[in-house]
Amino acid sequence: MARLTTRHDASFGGFCFADSRRFANITSMLKPSIHIALVVLAAFFAQVGAAKPSTLQPSTPGEPQLDLPRTSIQANMHRIDAQVASTPEQQQTGLMWRREMPANEGMLFVFPTPRQQCFWMRNTLIPLAIAFIADDGTVVNVREMKPLDESPTNCSTAPVRYVLEMNQGWFTKRGIKAGSKLTGEQFKKR
Repeated sequence: MARLTTRHDASFGGFCFADSRRFANITSMLKPSIHIALVVLAAFFAQVGAAKPSTLQPSTPGEPQLDLPRTSIQANMHRIDAQVASTPEQQQTGLMWRREMPANEGMLFVFPTPRQQCFWMRNTLIPLAIAFIADDGTVVNVREMKPLDESPTNCSTAPVRYVLEMNQGWFTKRGIKAGSKLTGEQFKKR
């Protein structure tokens, strides 16, 4: 370790570190302060790290997701152009923030395994109908949903992998109900 010998090179806060005794005294006085500062910084960074936002955050308020992949589904003689929500993030956002949706468009939610699925209408501004669909394309049940209703009472009556949301009344107007069969590529894969 090099020893500082000149006042100009070693001046710090009015002290001269010309000899090692003074340097040792100052560093021993600073050790508790440095230790406290390091503890405070560590606690701060631990809090910042713990405050990471969830990976399942909805899209920015007011921004509907419009760029998801699409698939075609047949319901009797009716063709549905459905966006596919296949990731947890896409599924959590769903049709939030939309102010309108064309008559034959919807959103198909694809889950990794069949289980009971429940949906709510948080931040969903348009009334919707929801069909819970088995792996083979059979409709298990259909529910009508009201805008902004956050009660999770819109559930499948059996385990399903697929859920299709359309404008309210869409399924009823076309006679699609429990037992009806939908066709499309996704229903052939399983």
